[in-house]
Amino acid sequence: MDPHVLFPGTFDPPTLGHLDLVRRAAALFGRVTVAVADHPSKTALFSVEERLALLEESTAGIPGVAVARISGLVVDACKDLGATAIVRGVRNGTDFDYELELARTNRAMLPEADTVLLAPAPEFAHVSATLVRQIASLGGDVDPFVPPPVAEALRRRFPKNDP
Repeated sequence: MDPHVLFPGTFDPPTLGHLDLVRRAAALFGRVTVAVADHPSKTALFSVEERLALLEESTAGIPGVAVARISGLVVDACKDLGATAIVRGVRNGTDFDYELELARTNRAMLPEADTVLLAPAPEFAHVSATLVRQIASLGGDVDPFVPPPVAEALRRRFPKNDP
């Protein structure tokens, strides 16, 4: 049986950087559950249901990948879903410091689940969901940063108002 890794996040919206990490995690572990969290302290652009649908459509061709909704602690989701590891992306030193703190905390709560930090491919290292939301809200082209289903959803959310 392939090792099973959990890739948690809010994915608001899913980006090509996220998909890069999903593909690479699937190659490393065999089974990946992309775990969509409903973060209580964040105001989301897309509902959890919309993000789940966008991720399911965007990851449909990647073998070994499933998408699930989670709530509460990531370590509890690992136990519930049978994942033995957590994968997280790090784009820069700030991300690394934050993710290292989370990894150590998760390890203290669930010692049998390791955290693997993956750096995105260079062409996606600058892409963040926050940046994508800003570009879309200002009428910019998000096609270079997100999969086609997400680009279409963003165009529907932020229709261009021609003068």
